[in-house]
Amino acid sequence: MKVALIHNDKKLGTGAHYINELIAIKLRERGVEVKNFYPRTSLIDPPIHLKGFSNILFFYSLLEKKNEIMRFNLVQGTTYTPLPFLAFNIPVVSHFGSTTRGFLESTPQAKDLLSDTRRLWYRLRKDGILPELNVKSRKPMRDIADMEEYVAKRADAVIAVSENVKKELIEAGVNPDKISVIHNAIEDYWFEKSLKPIVSDPAIVFLGRLGGDAFTLKLKGLDRLIHLYSKFPKVNKITICLISNKKLKDWLRIWFERHQMLVNFKKDLIPNVVDAQAGSILFIPSRYEGFSLSLIEGMSQGLIPVSYPVGVAPEIIVNGENGFIVSSQAEAVSVIENILKDETLRRKLSESAYQTSLKFRSDIIVEELLNLYSRTLKGYTPVAKRAI
Repeated sequence: MKVALIHNDKKLGTGAHYINELIAIKLRERGVEVKNFYPRTSLIDPPIHLKGFSNILFFYSLLEKKNEIMRFNLVQGTTYTPLPFLAFNIPVVSHFGSTTRGFLESTPQAKDLLSDTRRLWYRLRKDGILPELNVKSRKPMRDIADMEEYVAKRADAVIAVSENVKKELIEAGVNPDKISVIHNAIEDYWFEKSLKPIVSDPAIVFLGRLGGDAFTLKLKGLDRLIHLYSKFPKVNKITICLISNKKLKDWLRIWFERHQMLVNFKKDLIPNVVDAQAGSILFIPSRYEGFSLSLIEGMSQGLIPVSYPVGVAPEIIVNGENGFIVSSQAEAVSVIENILKDETLRRKLSESAYQTSLKFRSDIIVEELLNLYSRTLKGYTPVAKRAI
């Protein structure tokens, strides 16, 4: 089998990049011929309202590789990226790690946030940490959301990484029969060490991407994280994050008592830090996640998840068994207080969280992908040209 994987960048910087790279590596180990294709040509500095179209047109430059790509059995790309190949006689698989529509609908304007966290955003702007509280225009993201849904409706197969993402695609009009839920996996190095005993002095841990602009910071729940940290001044806090806003990074470093911050840390070194925190709290404050790799990564080290109902969390977390789902800051504070004062509960939750994480090993995702590819190729009927 020969699979052409479409990416938008050779640099590993987001969850999507890591998953794409992991898929390629694991498919090759199973004897699949895989080649990554990266577009090269884009519009130069388009105005803000055309940024979405610029990103979409960027992938049309892959047509210069058309003859080579058409020699593969199928094309797989993230959401809208395989768009140029819908017109040709080759099966197309669209992989949804999230939906842009989900981003848009889950991330409010600053003025619409609840009062206990809204004040933070105005403080950050007043202190010069953020130049603006909202993106100048949401039109580029709306354009991309429209294109994602267009491609999903016309692709031969669609992968959703969680039931939440599948639901979003169905609501957008995608045929549920061609959507397969295939959960993401985490890299093998997360499982190289055995689970350690729970710590006697547990911390609150944030693990993941924060970003740098107001939209992404709201999406990732920066205000919720800061609010929660402030409620536990005497508890250790560990922030391991990707962040591009230097002023915010410096502000976070000094704002809290008992706070350790590791910024833009090499990903494969993170287990060496968090494996010593088994029995600590992993707080997932995001307003939207398609999957949440950080959730599974933390659980694989025995961290106890306290998460909003985003991504795969509602599918795998059972309250009081392997973590907790919360719907408000007040609930998060109450749940964490109860966990921190009950060592027996912490031990049980930590061990169960680890066991849950084992379901997300890379050998599982590659087997499910191979089955999907076989079904797609078996059911594929070439046509002269797709109407696009």
